[in-house]
Parts: sequence; structure tokens; C-alpha cells
Amino acid sequence: MSNLNQSPYLRVQRHFPTDNPQALSIEVDRAYVDTAQKVNARTIGIFPSNSPIVTGDQWFLSGSSEKQQSLRQAYTFTGTGNIPHNISFTAVSFVSPKSYGSFTDGTDWYGAIYASSTAIAAQVSFYVTSTNIVVVAAAAAPSITQGYIVLEWVSQV
Repeated sequence: MSNLNQSPYLRVQRHFPTDNPQALSIEVDRAYVDTAQKVNARTIGIFPSNSPIVTGDQWFLSGSSEKQQSLRQAYTFTGTGNIPHNISFTAVSFVSPKSYGSFTDGTDWYGAIYASSTAIAAQVSFYVTSTNIVVVAAAAAPSITQGYIVLEWVSQV
């Protein structure tokens, strides 16, 4: 198993030389770079609604060594219909299956499924076009008073 991808884990112990200031400086620099690289390779748990943010997820598609980043943005909705996403799809490779949503009828909360342009029995789902997130609901689905969709897409940033 010598072909494993690198994971963003930090070693738990480092030796910092105490007798040589130059060696200490080099080791501190290495520790900082190592920490910054590992932290930046982790998934970022920020969900902005006013502009996209890099998630920290890196995708290497079709065996390419060039990474693509995924971006995330949260959107609100209050019923079925179109939500403009303002994403330029010229650099987008795909919308991630990690997209999801939830909504309330004012009393209970339910999941909104990233699924289909056709609403499935008693469910609310959404799909993405080149200009909009489209929310659809089956006739027997709960009424939507407020909801959120988290959209993630992979792009060359």
C-alpha cells in the first residue's frame, strides 16, 4: 500500500533544538508550514449566505494531479420555485452530492432532498440549473414557511 494519498494529520511530537538558534528557527518554520498545510487541507465549517467560500475539500478528478476545490454557499427559501444562485458554471466541474437542505412548516423541520425535478410523494426536493436552484414539492408535502439549502460545487478556483 505505498500508493496512499497524504492525509492532513499533524505529528504529535516535535524536537525543537535549544542549543542552536539557527536550527531552532528552521524547525519552527517547518512546524508552522506543516501546521498551516494540514489545517488548510481540512474541511472548513463555515456556511455563508452572501458569497461562496472554499470548503477545504480537494477533488482530483479523472486521475488528474491538479486539484479542484469545492465551494459552498447557503441559500434561504420560503416556498417552491427558483432561487438564483449566481454561480458561473464555466469553471464548475459538477455540483456536489453533498448539497442538502431543510425546511419548516412553522412547527416541524424536514429534509429537502437534492434529487429530482419531479417531486416524490410527500417530499420537497431541489435541483440545480445553470441559473437557479429549483425547489419542488409534492402535493402532500408539508407547507414551506422557511428553509435553507446548502449548495456545494467543485470548481477550478
